[in-house]
Amino acid sequence: MQKRRQMSLGLSIANIGYHRAGWRHEDARADGAMRFDHYRHCAKLAEEGRFDLIFLADTAAVRTLDGKAARDRDHEQVKHDPLALLAALSAITTRVGLVPTVSTSYTDPYNIARAVGTLDHLSQGRAGWNIVTGFSNEEAQNYGLPAVPSSSERYARATEFLEVTRGLFDSWDDDAVPRDKVSGLFFDSTKMHMLNHRGKIFKVRGPLDMPPLPQRHPPIFTAGTSDASEELAARFADVVYAGQPTLEGARAYYTSVKARLARYGRSPDDLRIMPGIMTYVGRTRQEAQDKFDALQQLLTPEHGLGLLAGHGFPDYTGLDLDGPVPPVVGEGSLFGHFTGPALQKAWREKLSIRQLYELVCGGFWSLGTIGSVTDVADLMEEWFTTGAADGFNIQPPCVPKSAEDFVALVIPELQRRGLFRREYEGRTLRDHLGLQPATSQYAPVAAPAERVA
Repeated sequence: MQKRRQMSLGLSIANIGYHRAGWRHEDARADGAMRFDHYRHCAKLAEEGRFDLIFLADTAAVRTLDGKAARDRDHEQVKHDPLALLAALSAITTRVGLVPTVSTSYTDPYNIARAVGTLDHLSQGRAGWNIVTGFSNEEAQNYGLPAVPSSSERYARATEFLEVTRGLFDSWDDDAVPRDKVSGLFFDSTKMHMLNHRGKIFKVRGPLDMPPLPQRHPPIFTAGTSDASEELAARFADVVYAGQPTLEGARAYYTSVKARLARYGRSPDDLRIMPGIMTYVGRTRQEAQDKFDALQQLLTPEHGLGLLAGHGFPDYTGLDLDGPVPPVVGEGSLFGHFTGPALQKAWREKLSIRQLYELVCGGFWSLGTIGSVTDVADLMEEWFTTGAADGFNIQPPCVPKSAEDFVALVIPELQRRGLFRREYEGRTLRDHLGLQPATSQYAPVAAPAERVA
């Protein structure tokens, strides 16, 4: 009997949550993002809930936005390096996957292959890697660039970057490091492969200075809705962290990305698409609404205006917050796939500026829901069973409180419906995600089985 398809679930635990005022909640520790015990609790919570992975988003900058509306109320401005933090968490977890965000625009392939490889070894095969190409000028300036490179430059670099790291991960055959005390042979140089990459951007000699990784190739995560980002995902990614606010849009995105896989010799099952979802869940709808309202009441106008500016909306500082959202002259602020739809919604529904920033701060520029356990599970099941998602990245509004709610309330319901595992069945992140084992480009190709007449 074929096993029933089940969801993949990731728990995003960066900072104090995905609601911008989550750090002010009475149950939150405002300094939690700097405390190891905060992340230890989150990691243990993820394993208790049998999540595939924990996910750390990152931007290596304090974003001032060049004098636009203030961001000094954003708790996400101070944070740890994701690779270092997850290396520490690897020592106190045993099953959950560990996925840091690392930019291909401001690092070199050898550094990252080495760091991600170390995480995979330390965790015994639980590492992943979320690649980003950067979007803020502040981050670019931290690495000596005047501004973010163009999209074409960033994606060309990311493509070659991933080609190099994949080659570095294949530096050693599976049996290349025998460590034979009797013969004295530590490694077999005939089973070591020099990369000697000479590309348009990188020149990398290799080999990687560690034996084959437990997963050979840690799963690659990407995101984005541009044609370039979808193409990068189809070529390299194992998981796409999607961001779609509607079922119709999510189905179209799912179909578009999966349809690109064949040109790279891949099948639809080789890639998991996992939209982010922000859940406000209670035992009743009113309880869930009360949780949402409590967080919304913690927003300040300065915070709301700063968040809008951070997402590419116009700067509304000095305008009547209870007045209508002004029309945009030209195309100045209509970049990105979140900003435009949100502005269209504001104009269509005649929202005020205050209502617009409350909408965005509440998380509903992406997929979000307020409701009972049944409401949340129904929504997730519909997306999962109708061609919109292979799973979800849970974005708790307030960490760890909202994550605790999800594990206590929603996970048991998904398990009852047969949509999610009750126990871990594998050991590695590739196992959890249901991905095929990765093989080296130097592995011998198995001969086709003889046909029996």
